[in-house]
Amino acid sequence: MMKEIIYYPGCTLKNTAKNFEDSAIACAEALGFKLRELEDWYCCGTVYSLTSDDLMHHIATVRNLLRVQEEGEERLTTLCAMCYNTIKRSSKRINENEDDREKINSFMYEEENDYQGNVDIIHYLEILRDEIGFDKIKEKVEKPLKNLKLAPYYGCLLLRPLEVAIDNPDSPSILEDLITVMGAEVVYFPFKNECCGAYETVSEVDFVVERARNIIGNAIRNEADALLVSCPLCAFNLDNRQKNVSLKYPDFEGIPVLYFTEALALALGLDPEVCHFDLHYQSIEELVKEIEQ
Repeated sequence: MMKEIIYYPGCTLKNTAKNFEDSAIACAEALGFKLRELEDWYCCGTVYSLTSDDLMHHIATVRNLLRVQEEGEERLTTLCAMCYNTIKRSSKRINENEDDREKINSFMYEEENDYQGNVDIIHYLEILRDEIGFDKIKEKVEKPLKNLKLAPYYGCLLLRPLEVAIDNPDSPSILEDLITVMGAEVVYFPFKNECCGAYETVSEVDFVVERARNIIGNAIRNEADALLVSCPLCAFNLDNRQKNVSLKYPDFEGIPVLYFTEALALALGLDPEVCHFDLHYQSIEELVKEIEQ
């Protein structure tokens, strides 16, 4: 029987990042485990509240943790870096602080059960590294990405703050290791943990345009064929905002931005349909041709 891991999709993976979700689900099954979607989930709250006495903004996260508990599970996995960071930090606070947990349970008085503080949060990349293992993934690769040079982009939320980081914040390697076992070449990329501009994309487009130009420009100068990401907001700022970059800088030459699960799906020889490449701003067609050669 295939191992099941309960999974929180979050809002964006159900619409504009459907390529992230579908490719991740397909990769999981190809690697011998199944993502089972959490029932009756809520938006994670999007941003972790930094105010110490602001418990109300943790309710969305705790309701999700309570749903996990009610399904008899003790851990939850995510794909979106924003969801991961928000849920992981909230769960850490509520799990470790009994007073906060009692207060937030009292706010949720219409729930049938109290949250007991026993659910851990892991990122999909951690499953690949720590449970499946990169050696096993390498064995499963059917179409090595040997003609591609990929730049790993972590952004902020997988690596900061330290207590929720999935890797060394200053010198992460989890994406580099994945790229290597997929058969591609890792590009030297000093901008890999720079912020993409995040939600400034709503009100400060010019600022995000400059961030995107600098990050993508660095990848191009280091001869990357594409960027790998794990965040729908990063994907939007670094892929879709390339249109704005080109309008401001006509000589700008962009490159594709892929979710790491899309690259993995191609390496595993899965049907490209699970990647929904039509959802990308920059065309993926040439990359796919390189893989097929």
